[in-house]
Amino acid sequence: MKKAVSIFLAVVMAVITLPYALAEESEKSDNLGVSAEAYVLYCADNGQIIASKNENKKMKPASTTKIMTSLIVLEEAASSDRVITFTKDMVAEGSSMYLGIGEKVHLSDLAVGMMMSSGNDAANAAALSISDSFEDFSKRMNERAEQIGMKNTHFVTPSGLDDDNHYSTAFDMALLMSYALENEDFANLTSKKSAKVDFAEPDKHITYSNHNRLLSLYEYCTGGKTGYTQAAGRCLVTSAKKDGLTLVCVTMNDRNDWKDHTALYNYGYERYCRVDCSDSDFAADIPCVGGQEDSVSVIAEKDASIVLPVESKSELERKVYIDSFFYAPVKKGQNVGRIDYIVGTKVVSSVNITAVDTVEAKKNNNIFNKIKELFSNG
Repeated sequence: MKKAVSIFLAVVMAVITLPYALAEESEKSDNLGVSAEAYVLYCADNGQIIASKNENKKMKPASTTKIMTSLIVLEEAASSDRVITFTKDMVAEGSSMYLGIGEKVHLSDLAVGMMMSSGNDAANAAALSISDSFEDFSKRMNERAEQIGMKNTHFVTPSGLDDDNHYSTAFDMALLMSYALENEDFANLTSKKSAKVDFAEPDKHITYSNHNRLLSLYEYCTGGKTGYTQAAGRCLVTSAKKDGLTLVCVTMNDRNDWKDHTALYNYGYERYCRVDCSDSDFAADIPCVGGQEDSVSVIAEKDASIVLPVESKSELERKVYIDSFFYAPVKKGQNVGRIDYIVGTKVVSSVNITAVDTVEAKKNNNIFNKIKELFSNG
């Protein structure tokens, strides 16, 4: 419902106490008892590191690499889920979805083979089906990594098999998982405990089980990818969502990864929560001087979602700032005010208030232009 507005210039319209996320320094020590050589607990909702150790150390990511490969496959399949014929040059050592030479599956099925049974054959088939060579595909992987902000990552193999120049970090892999979860097809696939592949040729149907046991061990787990080579050790990337708050956990070279992920998630959810602030219901009519309409309808641009320490729920003030009147013209979508979330004297988050429609200036309103110029020059 629109609210009448009659206030002085830039005076606060409302003050509402709401929770807010105070930035806390993340846990950087071994106090959590995590056995991983490197780990990070990352908030996907606000980009904050909650707990970490050696999060920027370059290490071998093993088959967690397949998060990137599967994401690229699913993006390709969304526009053309073509049938792929498995060939001799796609054969790979290690974990497999057991594709036979000459067998045919859809492109999206290769993502199933990678995310469920960690198929190296599926990764090779994907790379050579999308690009002309493994080198070309790795270039594509690295270009996407740069786009995501993975500054300490370099991919060589689509499967994650060891290579001296194939490396990433716990932090970079958390960025990758957070980014991948924004893809609906990926988020749906990674959450499954099993998935079926209907072969195009021959006529057979195989259900593959997900190697990610955390989907069964931790009730809030929403997905992830396992990885292991002798050189890399056990690697695990997972995600979880509780009460609207999405966290991503990455451990590298960790002999107790299932236990450590559960402990890290418990640590995070005991200390942080998410509050969704309904700003989109804000609306008002503001007088418009010199306009063809008497007022301008304005709304908040979006809702605010805030991640905060549990103990800080009472520390946020919500304040709405907007001028008491506008000068025409005012354009549709123009920023005309804001809703600030404030802790003490610090603005910690803002939502823009925008004009709903364009209000043109009246013809022959020179006097109003002069008044506007007077105030502007003052």
